[in-house]
Amino acid sequence: MSNQNERLRVLISAYGCRPGMGSEFGVGWNQVQQSARFNDVWVITREAHREAIEAEVNRRPIRGAQWEYFDLPGCARIWSNQFLVRLYYYLWQLAAYFAARKLHTKIQFHVAHHVTFVSYSSPTFLAFLPVPFIWGPVGGGESAPRAFRKALGVRGRALEILRDLGRGLGELDPLVRIAARHSAVALATTRETEARLTKLGCPKTAVMPEAGLPRAELARLGTIPLPHPEPPFRILTVGRLLYWKGQELALRAFARFREEFPQSEFWIIGEGPDRSRLERLSRSLDLGTGAVSFLGRMSRAQVFERTALCHVMLFPSLHDSGGWVCLEAMAARRPVVCLDLGGPALQVTSEAGLKVPAFDPEQATAGLAEALKALAGNLPRRLRLGECGRARVEHDFNWERKGAQFAALYSSLARGGKGPLPSLNYVPASPASSTASPSTASL
Repeated sequence: MSNQNERLRVLISAYGCRPGMGSEFGVGWNQVQQSARFNDVWVITREAHREAIEAEVNRRPIRGAQWEYFDLPGCARIWSNQFLVRLYYYLWQLAAYFAARKLHTKIQFHVAHHVTFVSYSSPTFLAFLPVPFIWGPVGGGESAPRAFRKALGVRGRALEILRDLGRGLGELDPLVRIAARHSAVALATTRETEARLTKLGCPKTAVMPEAGLPRAELARLGTIPLPHPEPPFRILTVGRLLYWKGQELALRAFARFREEFPQSEFWIIGEGPDRSRLERLSRSLDLGTGAVSFLGRMSRAQVFERTALCHVMLFPSLHDSGGWVCLEAMAARRPVVCLDLGGPALQVTSEAGLKVPAFDPEQATAGLAEALKALAGNLPRRLRLGECGRARVEHDFNWERKGAQFAALYSSLARGGKGPLPSLNYVPASPASSTASPSTASL
């Protein structure tokens, strides 16, 4: 039992945790920063992160955070950079448990929390500690709709089958099921993952996206000026060039959109194995010189510079647990056009952007094109969606608020879970009508 005003002792497992980065590393780092605002935290993370963490902590100390670093011994370390990363991660989690158990004997933690990796189909052994255990947010339960798989190409279909197989094997792993059953609360990044956590036996679940922006980042994005309303109308997409990211849908939708709005440009930021295929598709669509620009990998500052010149963020991913760039675009007052799938579907409400249902590739392509047309021809609507998107991120996706939510959750569990858990469910009401046209339901 814990006094309500006492700083709790919290153990955090964060395999990925590094300052100044997004994705898994940013989740781990921000979670530690926010948890240490309210409680004393001990963080188990990789030795590989020590240099970056200590350099940042020397500049900006984090009161209440203590670090425990380790990696697997000897040649096992090379697995962290090869195809055996998942096996390395599995074994690292097992080793982390013994380090955690030793720490618990000395510290007597009130709560244990697995933060990264954000994966529901890999086990975490912190669930075996005799303290309330929080799992997540974890994701990975999302799938590309079946109707889209034929359009993924031979390589894409094969990779999607392998992904399904790996996830299925993870769900059969008895250690994953034990972690699920022993969790006091399991947090899911999406509704799809929540359903899978429930099937695994988690007693309590809630939807809470892992993505968020710290106050400083929100302020920085808020200073990005709006673009000039006159043509060209610029559309931006940011992400790795992978089969499931939906850039092929985006290109085909842009080709349709440009028939009505010829003074428009599509900028694609990112690198990946699908780049050459997408470049060939762009040429085959005969969009004209300069209509589509593949800008490659860019620094965060460079992305923000490009964002300042663009009117809309297009994010057509088929299964994404997060979608951080959607939040960044919303924070910069850019409306988002996305598919009604995965993490972006939770971030983007009808007041902040346009979500297109995803029944099949042809319908989704038409829907994305119609969404872009609806925004290109309506400046007041773009401005209104941009302001609402900014407000949405400030209220629901800032790390300071998330930190307060986790502090309330830690406190509730440390007191034996008595009383209702703090509100954590981020699922917005669906704007789509069951009788609406599939391609325009959220327009």
